[in-house]
Amino acid sequence: MSAAPAAPLALAPRSFLAFDYGTKRVGVAVGNSLTLTAQPLRSVDALGDARLSAIAALIDEWRPDELVVGVPRHPDGAAHDNTGRAQRFARQLHGRFRLRVHEVDERYTTTEARAAGARDVDAASAALILEQFFREGP
Repeated sequence: MSAAPAAPLALAPRSFLAFDYGTKRVGVAVGNSLTLTAQPLRSVDALGDARLSAIAALIDEWRPDELVVGVPRHPDGAAHDNTGRAQRFARQLHGRFRLRVHEVDERYTTTEARAAGARDVDAASAALILEQFFREGP
């Protein structure tokens, strides 16, 4: 008598922190692959070592499996000054925390967060970035 084939292992839910990079503030949100939802956490000042220290504290607290960074572009998809800055920020996160970092096109997230009446527009934008990542499929 032969054994039934083994069922494929279900992928374990993964947790994510998402970032809306800005030169003054970085919005942060959290979510997971089980619910495919995100919630804004807070914004951190984007100045020097204080920024990375605040992000390190959030990573220690939330223990994400992966990170997501919004990369801004012009409406036509062309890069602008903050495109390169956000990509550099994504590389810094990967280098410092050794977590996989996904980049997501984040056109219009700030406008969307403002239209929704968000109190912390940067954190709300980070949540929208993470939800977009979930829609597009990790």
